[in-house]
Amino acid sequence: MFRFSFFVFRGRPKHEKRNTTHENRRKGIYIYAMKIFSALQIREWDRYTIEQEPIASVALMDRAAEAFAEWLLRLYPDSGRPVCILAGMGNNGGDGVALARLLHRHGFSVYLYLFQYAHAEPSADCAAQLARLPQHEGVATQWCSENTPLLNLPPQALVVDALFGSGLTRPLEGAWATLIAHLNTLPNVVLAIDLPSGLYADRHTDGPCVTADRTFSFETPKLAFFFPENADWVGHWDFGTIGLHPAFAATTETSFAYTTAMEVQSLWRPRAKFGHKGTYGHALLIAGSYGKMGAAVLAARACLRAGAGLLTVHAPCCGNIILQTAVPEAMFSADKAAKIWKLTPKVDPYQSIGVGCGIGTAPETAAALENLLRQAKIPLVLDADALNLLAQHPEWWPLIPHNSILTPHPKEFERLFGRSTDDFERNALQRAKAQEYGVYIVLKGAHTAIATPQGKCWFNATGNPGMATGGSGDVLTGILTGLLVQGYTPEAAALLGVYGHGLAGDRAA
Repeated sequence: MFRFSFFVFRGRPKHEKRNTTHENRRKGIYIYAMKIFSALQIREWDRYTIEQEPIASVALMDRAAEAFAEWLLRLYPDSGRPVCILAGMGNNGGDGVALARLLHRHGFSVYLYLFQYAHAEPSADCAAQLARLPQHEGVATQWCSENTPLLNLPPQALVVDALFGSGLTRPLEGAWATLIAHLNTLPNVVLAIDLPSGLYADRHTDGPCVTADRTFSFETPKLAFFFPENADWVGHWDFGTIGLHPAFAATTETSFAYTTAMEVQSLWRPRAKFGHKGTYGHALLIAGSYGKMGAAVLAARACLRAGAGLLTVHAPCCGNIILQTAVPEAMFSADKAAKIWKLTPKVDPYQSIGVGCGIGTAPETAAALENLLRQAKIPLVLDADALNLLAQHPEWWPLIPHNSILTPHPKEFERLFGRSTDDFERNALQRAKAQEYGVYIVLKGAHTAIATPQGKCWFNATGNPGMATGGSGDVLTGILTGLLVQGYTPEAAALLGVYGHGLAGDRAA
């Protein structure tokens, strides 16, 4: 049985007048699930913290700059490397100005470029940070307008993007678009504060955007980070707490959440000392066909590793020797057909059923799947060819038991529901279909998204590109079936299974 490791992201800004509640937040000890908020909600969270802690807004900006500085110093400790900070006139620019002061204290040569396009005036907090810059030009500062020549930065310098943050509401154009296009041609490593400039936090980006190598987000990740369309702009992302008030997060609703180790730990049920094979249920996997028995082997092994007490694999006769040799712990139920799944076994003895891995799409198999859907009274795990057959027979949707778990990859999702113009639209479609049919839809990817019948969407924290290979999905199907059979709810099984599947991949890598 696989085990889970648990971790908590810990950011450690060093500011004064700490209290016990803030000390917990400072250490990253979250007392709420990791919710993902919209840009508007994040601004409201800032305001709530300022009012309730209470804390001055400029001091909260200091916390943000401290968290970013600590992250930067951990990754790039060499103070001999110059740092060029590009700051706008808003609060994101204020973060950049505060960062300049902090890095100067750590002995870095800091070059601050302040972009005052269209005669914009600094925000109040940005102006306050400008007034606190070290005297006697300790930080080399240059004011830039639309007429300033494009930057010629030392290629070895770190570039920090502090031009625009989550408050951006329309695409950048004119001089800003020209500046960003120029920045994206430079060889420098680019670090973005909170968001790459030009990127929207919670909707499709339709304008120019800074291409960052790394992005550090304050308090929680942004929704945009979880979608492939933004990967090149965001680069590698991290996040850390700046001590925003936990009461806001605990009482504010959102459709999105991030599956953290703490969430997994709260769901996991340790094995009982006196448990036995009957305690942990009898699972059925319908998998494999001629030439694809490997899918059945992978799913069966994963089901048993996930903790199923007993497992029966129903497969064509051609799979008998393969399965009895490769997975001797599993029982074999032979279909009367030699090479395909043709007849549906009785399903009453089983507490969970997974179907689809390597079964093919023959007409006889389609008829057997329809028969299974009509018989089944418990949630199913549907994957691979079961989903491809469902896409060919949309009239079967009413037959699928409520709370079943469907695990499509992006192409299978497209076959089921049609194309989307962008990742945000696809996610909205995923959530809508999960609600419409009363099922869990697990859309596999770098941050596998789990949409629930209640309209919530969880993004997974584990996994890596090495898992993008044939057989990974079969393993996930086995894990989910193995968790369901032990009595986990479908939602707990989906969250635990996806997290554990990715964690196993991370450990292997």
